[in-house]
Amino acid sequence: MTAVQRSAGDGAVRPGDLVEPAPPARAAAPRTRQRLIGIDAARGVALLGMITLHALWESDAAGNPTWSDRAFSGRAAAAFALLAGVGIAFVSGRRRVPAADRPAVAAGMAARAVAIGVVGFLVCAADTTLKAVILPYLAVVFLLAIPLVFLRTWTVAVVGLLLATAGPVGNYFLLPRLPEPELGNPSFIRLVQDPIGMLTELTFTGFYPSPTWLAYVCVGIVIGRQDLSRRRFAALLLAVGTAVAVAAHTASTLLLHRYGGLAHIWAAQPRGDLTAAQTTELLKFGGNGNVPSNTWWWLAVDTAHTGTPPEMFGAAGCAVAVLGLMLLAAHVTHRVLGPVCTVILVALASAGSMTLTFYSAHILFINSDFDTYSAGNGCLVQVVGALLIGLAVRGTVGRGPLEAAVAALANRARRLTTSRGAVRVAATIRATATIPVQASPAPVSAVPAASAPALAPAPASAPAKSPESSTDSTTASAAQAPAATASEGSGSGGPAPDGSASGRSGADGPGSGGPAPRRAQRRPHGPGDGRRRTVRRRAQPGAGQGGGR
Repeated sequence: MTAVQRSAGDGAVRPGDLVEPAPPARAAAPRTRQRLIGIDAARGVALLGMITLHALWESDAAGNPTWSDRAFSGRAAAAFALLAGVGIAFVSGRRRVPAADRPAVAAGMAARAVAIGVVGFLVCAADTTLKAVILPYLAVVFLLAIPLVFLRTWTVAVVGLLLATAGPVGNYFLLPRLPEPELGNPSFIRLVQDPIGMLTELTFTGFYPSPTWLAYVCVGIVIGRQDLSRRRFAALLLAVGTAVAVAAHTASTLLLHRYGGLAHIWAAQPRGDLTAAQTTELLKFGGNGNVPSNTWWWLAVDTAHTGTPPEMFGAAGCAVAVLGLMLLAAHVTHRVLGPVCTVILVALASAGSMTLTFYSAHILFINSDFDTYSAGNGCLVQVVGALLIGLAVRGTVGRGPLEAAVAALANRARRLTTSRGAVRVAATIRATATIPVQASPAPVSAVPAASAPALAPAPASAPAKSPESSTDSTTASAAQAPAATASEGSGSGGPAPDGSASGRSGADGPGSGGPAPRRAQRRPHGPGDGRRRTVRRRAQPGAGQGGGR
């Protein structure tokens, strides 16, 4: 794990890091801090948007959506998923994971998903009135996202584009053939009694269907693999995200109003399962993750949580624009605006570095007896509390308790997988290295007769060797070759994080008196490769002093 990844995980960025100038010798450090502070600040915006959405009223006295509902409904949750994809990109090294590292990365991501799912189930068990807790759904999405880190960046982008365009069409055909969801918070009891039904709801028919939210994760992985420290790329994110969001809303408006989509929806309303009042509510406030299947024109709406292409592109565009804005704000160096942006970013990033802890605490608070405030006062108390507590935690221990627990479990899973893999590789190497020793010393006959010392005429002054001494020396040389091969696979370090291993020249090899070669940490391609190298060294006694492949 690189230093950048460690700082991203342990919240090592402090408020003073953005104010104090860095020495010239470490010019790369400010860019890294700016990138990290921008990502955490974007998470903070998503968290505060979710708190505001849940704390304030959904509709006004006239029955229309409030400003908070219009601003954050569907978009805050989409930003959570997209930024989770950015975090997955950082955890996986911001590149396609090589084959050697895939078991460890997969184990760490799976452990993280299970831990988040357990936290979500525990929060849901508190008898919450909010029936749309996102954590159990995100746990399923994280499990499904594991294969994405093994793909190239352009492949991940294609998968995300297909999920955002063809995914809603597939849901249109699939959902009528699936069981009707309960649309309640998942529980451990239902997981035991009806695992298939609950997993189906968490994956397809619930509030946050996996195809929709996996598309947001794909966008986040693609973005997370780029150089987020560049000002030009931050401006590109802001511009592209804004353009995509505006284009999606414009396309939906044209399809519904100019091309008669809204009229077709109302014409098909008697054939559907929704009443006229429910149809009106769906068009105003959004759905429960999907849209009805009585007419194709439902795929043209862009209200929240409908899972249509306009809604997905609009929510993803808003999330990308917010991320670009936070990254761009970290580059502001104006003598007045610079300090203001720094203060805002640090406050948002402090809350954003503890999203799991604060989101869980927020859900528990609004469903407890402690929430005796009005809607506005309750929202203000939670927002200010998240900012102040976030600053205090980030300035002391560095991360929230749930974040620390989840990270510890994920790191533990990675270490266990890596150590077990190293033990298996070492056992394989030892097994293949001992194969020539168990065989008879017949391979000596493989040396051409013209080069065999035993068949050459001995000089008159040299004493003749007995057959026994020749056999003993041959056996000793045969025993040295497997030992050299075994020493190459006995290194404790294993392969490098990038899947490669570094080597040294033959001057540091065995028998030279120097340190053990780091090339000994390289894995053979298979059991046969170890045997071939061993036989070649037995046939060529001098090969043991040179560098390998």
